Amino acid sequence: MRRSFSPTALLRLPLYAQILLAMLVGGLLGLLLGPEAAPLGQLGTLVIQLIKAIATPLLFFTIAQAITTTEVPARAGLRMMVLATVNASIALAIGIGLSNWLQPGAALAGEHVAGAAQAYEGKSIDFMKTLASYVPQSIVQPFADNLILGVILLAILFGAGLRRARTLHPGEPLYPRLVEAVGGLLEVVRVVLVWVIRLVPLAVLGAVARTVGEHGLAPVKGLAGYVGVAVGGMALHALVTYQAWLVLFVKMPLRRFWKEAKEPVVYALGSNSSLATLPVTFAALDRLGVTRASSALGAGVGTNLNNDGILLYEGMAVLFVAQASGIHLSFEQQLIAAGLAMLAAMGVAGVPEAGFISVALVLNTVGLPVELLPLLLTVDWVVARARSVTNVLSDMMLSLNLDRWERAVEPDAVRETVDAPTP
Repeated sequence: MRRSFSPTALLRLPLYAQILLAMLVGGLLGLLLGPEAAPLGQLGTLVIQLIKAIATPLLFFTIAQAITTTEVPARAGLRMMVLATVNASIALAIGIGLSNWLQPGAALAGEHVAGAAQAYEGKSIDFMKTLASYVPQSIVQPFADNLILGVILLAILFGAGLRRARTLHPGEPLYPRLVEAVGGLLEVVRVVLVWVIRLVPLAVLGAVARTVGEHGLAPVKGLAGYVGVAVGGMALHALVTYQAWLVLFVKMPLRRFWKEAKEPVVYALGSNSSLATLPVTFAALDRLGVTRASSALGAGVGTNLNNDGILLYEGMAVLFVAQASGIHLSFEQQLIAAGLAMLAAMGVAGVPEAGFISVALVLNTVGLPVELLPLLLTVDWVVARARSVTNVLSDMMLSLNLDRWERAVEPDAVRETVDAPTP
């Protein structure tokens, strides 16, 4: 007896398969309806708005929980921040440099965001004024306006205040309960975000239908350039930056590293999550002889701070959107966008489509149009896997660098395992 097709069977498909199917259906609808498919583009806009709305509390609770629950020795924490910042800066420089050089967004310029350049024209960014404008006037404002810096500032103050209050009143049961509540709320937001991510195929369907209906298949070239620059930049970072660390600082044979890194890389490709790959990453670091303290700090605690794949992608994607919208960003504006990208990446790491979510927040904060984002979703299932692989490699490299630094500075010290969240 032949089984009848059930629509629920589509929901059991992997997300990437749903996106591919949505691209196909959207393309057919665009060819069939032509310009009349334009209203379907609103599906993408609505999903992006929903993602932005949920990403803001996610940012707040993630940072607040990290401050209240993570115990890191001062010296080890400082070393981690120095190494992570160096790698992050290199990743951002590669992403921004490739976008400035190759101009991948130029192929889409003028086709999708009418009037964007005119709306942005004449605006200048003064760093101090920009910084002052993000000091919140109320607790509600940063959440209502999706302002990254304001949310991060409130999260740091809240987390530090809760941690200090717990220290001053060790016998008071209220503060441990508040810490647990923050963790619980973070988990709730993550669950809701997973639900919203399941709507991404609808956004893709609408974006593709509208784009094909209005412009035919011309944007495919621009998206191919977008994917090529993103994946190529991450490959460049992995094969040049990381291997330079291995040869010049860690003093480890490349063959030995890649033999052990192969399993985490393959797992990250399949799971599309550096967080889900963490147990495999820890096992590979053990085989490479990294101390548990260094791996716990570099890959455990650092998993929310050290995300080279997300950062390189953000730097490239922000400029791509600006180029596609016909907007020129000065060097100063690019630096400010890069700084915001670094802050946003710290807050949304470890969640599905973290890179894409943080890009939406950065674009909103610097005032760039987000109308192009649904179209980028059509190929994000490819770029996302490159981000996850790069993030896993950055976790491994940070752990190896920390271990090498620790052995050089404190060769005889007994290093205890860092009290990090259990992966």
